[in-house]
Amino acid sequence: MNSLSTPSFVVYRRYLAAIGSLMAGLSVAMCAYAFHAAAPAASARLLQAAVFAFLHGLALTALAPLAQRPTSLLALAMLLLGVLLFGGSLLAAVLLGLTPALAPLGGGLVISGWLLHAYDRLRG
Repeated sequence: MNSLSTPSFVVYRRYLAAIGSLMAGLSVAMCAYAFHAAAPAASARLLQAAVFAFLHGLALTALAPLAQRPTSLLALAMLLLGVLLFGGSLLAAVLLGLTPALAPLGGGLVISGWLLHAYDRLRG
């Protein structure tokens, strides 16, 4: 049995795709909140986090079922963690008044995840 058909590999792909869909859906709610309920000063940060989450949620939903190797799963997990850190940091800044200190780390993880995904795709 190869790694593609092991139960854990299939489950990871399913979870990443499902989480991506949830993230995209929740980002629409965040966008609505930013437009209709947030203070004008907070709106820009919320919209930035919402767009970031929506686009990467779509990417996870589309790419996770196609993951062929552990490297591709790692790349997608890096995208997920990076978006959670980036968007979560912006959200915490708006809702809790914290500094968005984890946003750069999240952005770096997203960049690294995309680079690792590109490397994995070039492998075949």
